[in-house]
Amino acid sequence: MVLESISKIIKIQLPAYLKRLPLPETIGGFARLTVSEWLRLLPLLGILALLGYLTIRPFLPKKKKQRDSLINLKIQKENPKVVNEIDIEDLNSANVCYCRCWRSKTVS
Repeated sequence: MVLESISKIIKIQLPAYLKRLPLPETIGGFARLTVSEWLRLLPLLGILALLGYLTIRPFLPKKKKQRDSLINLKIQKENPKVVNEIDIEDLNSANVCYCRCWRSKTVS
């Protein structure tokens, strides 16, 4: 039953759909299409755009992996986690925030 349905779609419904599409014979004919004709072309154009994207996707540049974007390049690389401890008595103010800049090697 499933194969019969697929066969009917491919052999009967798809050719009938393609015959009803308002495809102009020239490129200038696209400029004369009405809004309703463009809406009828939209599913076909969407499928063609998807197929085009899937075709060129293997040739697009890959995204950087996490290892390529390391921030800490030099400070305590032998440790899996860099932690600095500060005594609470050394703090001058109650509202103090410390931030390490990995690139300039400063702690502010």
